[in-house]
Amino acid sequence: MTQKLLRGRVLTFHREPRDGDDASAYTYLEDGAVLIKDGTIQRLGTFDALRSAAPSTPVTDHRPHLMMAGFIDTHIHFPQVQVIASWGSQLLDWLNNYTFPEETRYADPDHSARMASKFFDQLIAHGTTSAVAFCSVHKTSADAFFSEASSRGMRMLGGKVLMDRNAPDGLRDTPQSGYDDTKALIEQWQGTGRNSYVITPRFAITSSPAQMEMAQALASEHPDCHIQTHLSENHDEISFTAELYPQARDYLDVYQSYGLLRENALLGHSIHLKPREIDALVETGAHPVFCPTSNLFLGSGLFDNAGLRAKGITNGIATDVGAGTSYSMLQTLNEGYKVLQLQGQSLHPLQAFHWVTRGNACVLGLEDKIGTLDAGTEADIVVLNSQSTDAMALRMERAGSLAEELFILQMMGDDRAIAEVYVNGVPCKATLSRHVDTDENSVTSREDNLENTDISAVFPIY
Repeated sequence: MTQKLLRGRVLTFHREPRDGDDASAYTYLEDGAVLIKDGTIQRLGTFDALRSAAPSTPVTDHRPHLMMAGFIDTHIHFPQVQVIASWGSQLLDWLNNYTFPEETRYADPDHSARMASKFFDQLIAHGTTSAVAFCSVHKTSADAFFSEASSRGMRMLGGKVLMDRNAPDGLRDTPQSGYDDTKALIEQWQGTGRNSYVITPRFAITSSPAQMEMAQALASEHPDCHIQTHLSENHDEISFTAELYPQARDYLDVYQSYGLLRENALLGHSIHLKPREIDALVETGAHPVFCPTSNLFLGSGLFDNAGLRAKGITNGIATDVGAGTSYSMLQTLNEGYKVLQLQGQSLHPLQAFHWVTRGNACVLGLEDKIGTLDAGTEADIVVLNSQSTDAMALRMERAGSLAEELFILQMMGDDRAIAEVYVNGVPCKATLSRHVDTDENSVTSREDNLENTDISAVFPIY
């Protein structure tokens, strides 16, 4: 039995804040603590209360930094780590010129394994502890993805893409081989450790009707598996889909007619939706996923978050690396704020940080496991330093509230603002800005030192 106590300023959400004044939606503790045992959060409370309850437990003191649940990315492409920041195309040309040639390399298990290690390094460096990933068409890529996730004890979701047409040699399966490989991967990885398998028809353009039928069979046979694909990202994409599926009422109807819309379905982008498609999302409970850095990079369009939410639809938010331009959920929120501003929509920082933690967990149906610091949930935690750069420290001198601090992190933060990341209770980020592990005796000395420190002098807003 391994038990530890993390000390710092603590923020966790109970529901989405209605606005900046909705303090009952979250718990914030200036001198808080999280008690962890064997990778699970046991208690959240003030440091004094938890220290009294567990006097001999080793303490890691992260003050004055802010601790919250680890970030969750609901749409990212594992095989695109080396095409991020590839210049100058819109969606279909970008796929053909950069992405598809790159993904053919993932037939090689050694390459897949090396890239999986690098991919997970980037996630951890940027504070992301769970993600939903597209692998390549090759079974080897999914095996490498899940193997690496297992070795790190991370809660990850992913799947090999199904794509049997409109792609180069070396990047196509067949309806039968895609079905067989997916069945084998589900048998091996679904529910193994913290892994979950996602049935993944890449998008309608790269799957024939025969393959969509196989995807439908997989979805029917495995209702516990999530489904992910792409929807209405680009006008040319929508037009090409209409040519390939002339019988469909609209783009979403391709997926709907094959039984691929349900509450655990994730639809990347979902920008240019028709009224019937929005109604179908309401009816089925499927979730659009907002990918702001990607949408801006490819010039795809502006996601209507407020319009969809007004219909009762719950949206995810994600990086979409490699068309997305950063692994950072902080930078994703930065660009998301701007996309919404262009449409007269708002994103309060409290709502933003709820979105990348508990909000995305709710989209995945995993809020009982990740996304909060509630007792009984898995101890995936990010420690944030809002003074991690000179520019941020200068701005923080004039911050007057928790919300202002969060907004500074959202707009100016990146991997440098990630002081530490805990996965299943284990610290994983190699470079620490403030990390002191102590035994019982040295805790007393450390506390004595901090008792004489005016935290408000370091963080004047508190």
